[in-house]
Amino acid sequence: MLTIKEYVKVKSLEEAYELNQKRTNHILGGMLMLRLGSRNIQKAIDLSGLGLDSIEEETLEFRIGCMTTLRALETHEGLNAYTGGAVRESLRHIVGVQFRNLATVGGSIFGRFGFSDVLTMFLGLDTYVELYKGGILPLEEFAKKKRDTDILVRLIVKKTPVKAAYQSFRLTRTDFPVLALMASCLDGEWRCAVGARPGRAIVVRDQDGILKESGNQAEIERFAAYVKEKTPTGTNMRASAEYRSHLVQVLAKRAVEQAGG
Repeated sequence: MLTIKEYVKVKSLEEAYELNQKRTNHILGGMLMLRLGSRNIQKAIDLSGLGLDSIEEETLEFRIGCMTTLRALETHEGLNAYTGGAVRESLRHIVGVQFRNLATVGGSIFGRFGFSDVLTMFLGLDTYVELYKGGILPLEEFAKKKRDTDILVRLIVKKTPVKAAYQSFRLTRTDFPVLALMASCLDGEWRCAVGARPGRAIVVRDQDGILKESGNQAEIERFAAYVKEKTPTGTNMRASAEYRSHLVQVLAKRAVEQAGG
């Protein structure tokens, strides 16, 4: 059961940061995953009054506020045009529209959940996080860090030339993914972000130069096998490690074919 003793709608990031230093306080975000847990929260910190719920498209980048909803991401024309629809595909399976109208990108990214489609998708792009105290750092570096009391202010997605495709496998529609994978060619370099392993998503780069920008079928199959080899998997209630490893190769092949045409 979740118990909240006091609710505070902060007026600045500094106020939120100071309150968040106490372990019994907690930032709400969309509060959809938080409410599933059992804990006592002294002060619930609400960031919704800070204007961090928009997507700004600039010449060289997208700037996505931490309180932006997943539905806003899913329907953003600029992001979907840039990624060839990969953003929409990564989000449309998450529970339902009502859920995505409440869940926030900040909650998804800061939580660094193993099952996160959102983290997997953004790792496939040239993405950075902006932290209130920690400054700007690559999302891949942030994803490896332990959770702390800093505040995720926004995501920054650079408009690096990209070809991308998102694939996931679920036992039932709207369920958590058994495996999620984002294949992308960023400025000529191929990579796969693999999530729901079931650990946190990781990035596998084509360091051996297996794929050219427009790889043939044999190259694609070799690259898919390479991604499988480089991706550690585990077993949980949804699938075994062996089955997930098989899915890595299958989804990597499909995603690269889709992204590369």
